[in-house]
Amino acid sequence: MIFGHRNPDTDSVTSAIALAYLKSTLGMDATPYVLGEISKETAFVLNRFNVPAPDCLDNVKIQLKDLNLDRVDPLTPDESILTAYHHMNSHRIRTLPVVDATQNLLGIMTMKDIAMNTINGDFYKLDTSFENVQRNLNGTVLNYGHPEINGHILITAFHDTTIIREDIFDKHSIIITGDRYDVIDYAIASKAQLIIITGDMKVPDKLVEKAAVTGVNMLSTPFDTYYTSRIISQTNTLGSIMEHQKLIRFKEDEYLENVKELIQTSKHSKFPVVDSDGKYVGIISRRHLLNPGKKNVIVVDHNEHGQSAEGLHEANVIEVIDHHKIGDISTHLPIAFRNLPVGSTNTIIYQMFQEHETAIPESIAGLMLSGIISDTLLLKSPTTTPMDETAVADLSKIVNVNPQQFAMEMFKTGTSVKGKTIKEVFFNDFKEFVQDGYKLGVSQVFTLDVEEIFKQKDAYLTLISETHHHRDHYATLMVITDIINEGSYMLYESKHENLMALTFSKPVEQGTYIEDCVSRKKQIIPKLIDAIQMIK
Repeated sequence: MIFGHRNPDTDSVTSAIALAYLKSTLGMDATPYVLGEISKETAFVLNRFNVPAPDCLDNVKIQLKDLNLDRVDPLTPDESILTAYHHMNSHRIRTLPVVDATQNLLGIMTMKDIAMNTINGDFYKLDTSFENVQRNLNGTVLNYGHPEINGHILITAFHDTTIIREDIFDKHSIIITGDRYDVIDYAIASKAQLIIITGDMKVPDKLVEKAAVTGVNMLSTPFDTYYTSRIISQTNTLGSIMEHQKLIRFKEDEYLENVKELIQTSKHSKFPVVDSDGKYVGIISRRHLLNPGKKNVIVVDHNEHGQSAEGLHEANVIEVIDHHKIGDISTHLPIAFRNLPVGSTNTIIYQMFQEHETAIPESIAGLMLSGIISDTLLLKSPTTTPMDETAVADLSKIVNVNPQQFAMEMFKTGTSVKGKTIKEVFFNDFKEFVQDGYKLGVSQVFTLDVEEIFKQKDAYLTLISETHHHRDHYATLMVITDIINEGSYMLYESKHENLMALTFSKPVEQGTYIEDCVSRKKQIIPKLIDAIQMIK
């Protein structure tokens, strides 16, 4: 997952897309994302080069789908308990998910459930299928009458005359017998549910024919009467003993932090996980909490937790590419960390394309060009370097555009504030910084029409004041940058009345114009920090 900072600007969005393309070309499964709504300028650029906007990412917290869940093969509820036991035993599992034909989770069954059923179950009741009985008893079908078996189990210990006299057999009887042909004949006449002949004893053809006429199920098994009677109840279906009413299940999109306590405190140790449609995907256990899987992420155009995706501390940051000051993102292992003092993250990515000798498609080149132009204000920002100028020249050739004409078209579209609320304008490119315990908030608005902003000056000042106090900033600034004249107007609130004067070495009123001031990163933030140090 590759993404830039919150309140994504054009450089942030386009660098994520360009890097994802490069990584994918080099064999990595990489996908670009954004952490918020894209600006008009960015939307114009994406539309201009026919590139879809990346999906918006809420956070990178660990979700259950990130874990290496136990992929236990499920069974359907019409399978037998004995089949489930052999399946669980051979795969060394103790919790078995039960699903329907379309993988919807219906319940779970554990080895404990099987054990308790063996001890406390109704040994005389059978509700299953003929197929289950035949398969679990290694039976040979003598006659197939009907698929469902539902009745009570009888073992023929009485003399045949007693059975007949007491009228023991009926249509619900499931009879286990040996080569007692008179008993078999009577059972057929009684239209019993099922007749099981043990020990693979031969049954006269006339009895088999009679069973066929009356529709009585009949099979023979190689097992003796004792073993057959002992396991016959285990041919009942899983549906008869599975847990389904008080079933604890989790969805794969749930966050680990939200389910961790329940897993740790529950009397159960394993839990089924389903997708958004309720289909089974795996089993989670307490051991998954010890070393949970994490999302692999690459961050671009920032390297501070405060500007990044929520839950970044739960992710596995494998690479950072940025052109800002070193922030507070830390990792447990060494990573690729590329930070250069250039005007745009896309300039660094352009260099990476060159290093890997990878051709840049026109659409990707257009995005990269747009990101560099946007962040360097068409190479007029003091952050601009010869590397940025070279990248713009080369990328312009690939795209076949005049960079100045394209920049004016992009800025005109992107800087229009018509139809936007003051909050949308203010927070479109708003960043927070913490330096030596001092929290700063700086909004920067690039525009070709400063007057449109100043028509609502009082409303902006009110919003600045509210943001300043609500977020407990030491200083909150709105920097209104005139792209053509290469200067900025200042609206602000500060805890120290002389902070702005010390920052810019001149009296600063609300709306004061500061010449040759266009870079938040290189001109405004460093000067603010220097002024704070003087006040301290």
